[in-house]
Amino acid sequence: MATPQPGYPHPGQDQEHYDASQHEVPNNTSPAQGGPPAPAGAGRKKRHYAGQAYDFGAGANSALGGQQQGGGGYPGPPGGGYGQQPQQPGQAAPAYSGPASPAFTAGAPSYGQQPATVGGYQPPEPGYPSHGTPAQQPGMGQITQGMGNLAMPNQAQHQAPQMQSRPQMNQLYPTDLLNQPLNVSELDLPPPPIILPPNTSVTPSPDANCAPKYVRSTLNAVPTTHSLLKKSRLPFALVIQPYSSLHDHEDPVPVVPDQVIARCRRCRSYINPFVTFLDQGHRWRCNMCNLTNEVPQAFDWDAASQKQLDRWARPELNHAVVEFVAPQEYMVRPPQPLVYLFLFDVSYSSVTNGLLATGARCILESLDRIPNADRRTRLGFMAVDSSLHYFSIPRDDSENGEPSMMVVSDLDEPFLPTPADLLVTLTECRENIENFLGSLQEMFQNSTNAGSCMGSALRAGHKLISPVGGKLTVLTATLPNIGHGKLEIREDKKLLGTSKESTLLQTGNSFYKSFAVECSKNQVSIDMFLFSSQYQDVASLSNLPRYTGGQTYFYPGWNAARSEDAIKFAREFSDYLSAEIGLEAVLRVRATTGLRMSTFYGNFFNRSSDLCAFPAFPRDQGYVVEVAIDESLTKGVVCLQSAVLHTTCNGERRIRVMTLALPTTQILADVYASADQAAITTVFSHKAVERALGSGLEPARDALKAKLIELLHTFRKELAGGNMGGGGLQFPANLRCLPVLFLGLMKNIGLRHSTQIPSDMRSTALCQLSTLPLPLLIQFIYPKFYSLHDMPGNAGVPDHETGDIVLPPPINLSSLSFVPYGLYLIDDGQTQFLWVGREAVPQLVEDVFDVPDRTQLKVGKTTIPILENDFNDRVRAVVEKSRDHRSKGVGSIVVPSLYVVREDGEPGMRLWAQSMLVEDRAEQGVSLSQWLGMLREKMSEEGGFLSSFS
Repeated sequence: MATPQPGYPHPGQDQEHYDASQHEVPNNTSPAQGGPPAPAGAGRKKRHYAGQAYDFGAGANSALGGQQQGGGGYPGPPGGGYGQQPQQPGQAAPAYSGPASPAFTAGAPSYGQQPATVGGYQPPEPGYPSHGTPAQQPGMGQITQGMGNLAMPNQAQHQAPQMQSRPQMNQLYPTDLLNQPLNVSELDLPPPPIILPPNTSVTPSPDANCAPKYVRSTLNAVPTTHSLLKKSRLPFALVIQPYSSLHDHEDPVPVVPDQVIARCRRCRSYINPFVTFLDQGHRWRCNMCNLTNEVPQAFDWDAASQKQLDRWARPELNHAVVEFVAPQEYMVRPPQPLVYLFLFDVSYSSVTNGLLATGARCILESLDRIPNADRRTRLGFMAVDSSLHYFSIPRDDSENGEPSMMVVSDLDEPFLPTPADLLVTLTECRENIENFLGSLQEMFQNSTNAGSCMGSALRAGHKLISPVGGKLTVLTATLPNIGHGKLEIREDKKLLGTSKESTLLQTGNSFYKSFAVECSKNQVSIDMFLFSSQYQDVASLSNLPRYTGGQTYFYPGWNAARSEDAIKFAREFSDYLSAEIGLEAVLRVRATTGLRMSTFYGNFFNRSSDLCAFPAFPRDQGYVVEVAIDESLTKGVVCLQSAVLHTTCNGERRIRVMTLALPTTQILADVYASADQAAITTVFSHKAVERALGSGLEPARDALKAKLIELLHTFRKELAGGNMGGGGLQFPANLRCLPVLFLGLMKNIGLRHSTQIPSDMRSTALCQLSTLPLPLLIQFIYPKFYSLHDMPGNAGVPDHETGDIVLPPPINLSSLSFVPYGLYLIDDGQTQFLWVGREAVPQLVEDVFDVPDRTQLKVGKTTIPILENDFNDRVRAVVEKSRDHRSKGVGSIVVPSLYVVREDGEPGMRLWAQSMLVEDRAEQGVSLSQWLGMLREKMSEEGGFLSSFS
């Protein structure tokens, strides 16, 4: 996120259905011990910084792995959290500090030992038995049976014989949230494993089930009945991210090119690794609805080579995520070309802050990056002030190659002067497009027009491209103040922090939602790039992307004269133009009989009860679909298949299919043991945004708090025997981070109680909370925090095996992690802060920033200079690696702004950085210890709890 506004601490067709496969969550933990040796001089340099301060051993990384071991901690198993995670090593005590604190094995949280053959969170040490289970180390069957008996005491004898034959599930291990402090590396754990019965898939492929980077379920063991799901109080939902990169080559999925698409005749599911073949392979049984279907004749035949195919090598039977090339019947018209219509604000504000010049130059320099493999990509340009300016760009081979401008002042019913010349083919007009973009700034450089009829311009742009469909890309620095969609300055600081603040977060003109729905019907998507240094009503303008599959990008206080601002926008806008988006897309999720998709969250238009329409399908957003259990599930495995029918930006009609198989259970303990805390947080982030926009910020925060209390109360009552565990706060090991994530969500800039947050900043954050892919959303809620002055010798240098830069171990977001001579990086994925302690030694400041003393250090938005020393190289490498979206398994155009903060420097900047310390008390927000204490008090009160999210 860029510089905040004043008032915030200021630094200066055939509707098809789709499915996707998954991948594991990226692991940003430290590499294994025995990595590359520290560069020469690294250890000496660290000792030098330390010696100039004083003898210390309290740095954040002085404990191995950057974390003190919590009381009652679990010893680390040889495989990390699940017995399958790479072990994060205990590193040698860094040479920065004095004697290290007691040794602790860093990395994936350690839960104890488990049977090697089954994934799951590790059991506690003997001597810490969960309530009602045997004190001796139990086997898996014993624990699951014991938990089942706790959940249903009156059925224990009846179910005991069945437990011997039921499939093994993840084990439930209660932990004490109060007495076992949070280890932040737990946030990087993958979800609990999906444990399917043997031979569930038709091939033994390791990719037969969907990887979590594409589809995650909040429950990796599904209750067989609605009543059991309701009893758990947990949500059952899918978090779907069909694309994990901006470009196909960065994360390719298997493609089925032969246009032989086997689908169920009844439910229309696509054939996948979990179907069953019958009748010597001539028929297949649908794993969704059980209908028997004929195998297509060409399924085992390669028409290109005229040879028999090996059926078991077909991608759709080996991979949960595949992409089918669609035949003609999947098209209601020829595939549309990629179309971008750029709407430039050419008012006084846009010209003087450099937006017009920077935007035009960026498009000019990115023309080669815009996808155009089929040579059909079309571009158009309009300029907007108090009038509409159309630009006609002739073909390169025409006699008159000069672009011409036509001005239309009728804003009520704007007409298109020469429609044929306003939307031109990039390949045929490349040279004249370049000439036009090079001269655009000169046309308006003396403008003093402060008007903006952007609403009317949007209507005109829609009229221009609606016959084809495409993108309206808006770059504006002025509040629309003339014509359709006219907006007023609604910001009122007296309302901030009050119950009436929610009115500022709602649209100020109904035009924006109704127009967005009209655009969606005509395959027109809108992206908003907003740059105003004053109020811009993000709350209203963000409706345009919300219903058209677009996104809102906000650059408060942006000015091209500041190189950091210009470079950030140029990098982001160039990546935006290069993204291989999908066109005229629809998303549908199908599931096993008995399951129904009930609610959908994300930026799209819900065209029917289960069909989500996307005029353009972005590659950097996530979606949530809630699942209802309408009928009792009789199968041991259920499947959910997501499908995205779309046109690629190169003119090919495709269907991306993602199939997820999950085991079912009748045992409440299995449901809790397989719950995914990150996916649950994502679901409630979307719900909280919906509540904030509908009812207000305080009801949203209250609902989050009530939901967490409800889950804690349910776990205590149903699975912990009803007691308080000797004064602690009991919760499953796999959900240990849920309380701190909910606290981070309530303290996020989008939702927290404050009288200082401008509504534009808050509205932007609400957009992010409802669109970010899961890894980036979790980081936005609980930012990454690294100690740099004492980072291990292998941090900031490439790993000798992978070549990737190694990050230091993450540390807790608490001021207790600071030492006064330290250097720290705080990164929420949108903004980065380099925190320089008030006693930072001159040598460290000089090595990193090239100034002799910290008092001369420039604070605010900046870049780190490139210097000829090892420590500078490593700090820059860590900062850049922390920005690396691809290593997190997501696509994103965002380049976080970097701010330097001095502990004894400008108070507004310091408070802004400190607002990211989720575990601290700030403004009217409680600290993590206070939060857990409050939850403990609520738990001790008698009576049930029912969240308003239920």
